[in-house]
Amino acid sequence: MLLSLIRRFAGDDGGGLSPRARARYELFCGLLGIFFNLCLFGIKLAAGLLSGSVAVLSDAFNNLSDLGSSAVGVVGAKLSAQQPDEKHPYGHGRLEYIAALCVAVMILLVGLELGKSSVEKFFSPAPVTFSVLTAVILLLSVLCKLFMFWYNRRIGKRIDSVLLRAAAQDSLFDAIATTVVLLGSVLGLFVSFPVDALLGVCVSLLILRGGISVAKETIDLLIGEAPDEALTSSLRALVLSGEGVLGAHDLIIHNYGPGRNIASVHAEVDANCDLCRTHEVIDALEQRAKTELGTTLVIHMDPIITDDPRLDALRERLAAVIAEVDPAYSFHDFRITDGEQQINLIFDIVVPLSQKESEYEKKLQQIKNALQALDPRYRVVLTLDRH
Repeated sequence: MLLSLIRRFAGDDGGGLSPRARARYELFCGLLGIFFNLCLFGIKLAAGLLSGSVAVLSDAFNNLSDLGSSAVGVVGAKLSAQQPDEKHPYGHGRLEYIAALCVAVMILLVGLELGKSSVEKFFSPAPVTFSVLTAVILLLSVLCKLFMFWYNRRIGKRIDSVLLRAAAQDSLFDAIATTVVLLGSVLGLFVSFPVDALLGVCVSLLILRGGISVAKETIDLLIGEAPDEALTSSLRALVLSGEGVLGAHDLIIHNYGPGRNIASVHAEVDANCDLCRTHEVIDALEQRAKTELGTTLVIHMDPIITDDPRLDALRERLAAVIAEVDPAYSFHDFRITDGEQQINLIFDIVVPLSQKESEYEKKLQQIKNALQALDPRYRVVLTLDRH
């Protein structure tokens, strides 16, 4: 029922998810988090004042601080959904990544604070106090936080939101930390060893590990990680499906926030093709990329000579040489310029990013030597292309 309500609020009709609908999902989840944290704060504050329990009062103000991560989600959703402007022509989508990084920092702070207080309990153990009211309040908090974890994770997967995934982790770690407090209070009634301190240290390490994981994910997105392999394959297949397209290379994908991909690619076409007709095909492919894959695609046409037997023979020989040196290599934009004393073989060669410079430099020299062995007049002019 809750998910149906959120879908209606976001305007999600089950089709393609628009940036506006996506932002409304995040906004609703952030507002829901603020509501739950305010409710928990009010209940715990009232119970703490009535019972005089310092533990419950402390947990109440902890919930008040948890409002921060929900507020970050709301602000992040609003700002990232802003329309492009003169200073930011590609939109503000990456602000979502910054908001998620802020949530990751909050998770790390929770882990550090829990670890600090737990270590202090080892050296200055305090008498354990336990009451049914405290247990009920803490259990209610755990259940509420688990519910927040569930819907943030569920919707985060639905819309592929790093911000909601970070909020889900924040709620989960809050639930774990509160569970440890509750469990430590119960066990402390039966043992003299500060078991709550030991549990607290273990959980703090778990929270710190989770916070680092969330921070790493968002930092990778901000720096610019490798594009999704499925999107890369889909774009390449789409371009190759075009009438008269003989090949595709130099596919570059830039991510400017969730659902904001801008890509460029070189499409190889027959040099003798009907330019107007081919241009129509390219335009249609760019439109399909936008509607089917949600990607703004710019296609550059590379003319390829297909009716020159000598060029075709050399192209096949070059392919055989490269495959013999390293099957992971490929080439494109092959052409020849003739001179009286030398013949230039010009092409771009694609080398995997995983190879070190010393390794590929040696292999490139092997390719040059193999080609020059075919004809001393050959001069190899290659451009390195790392992918």
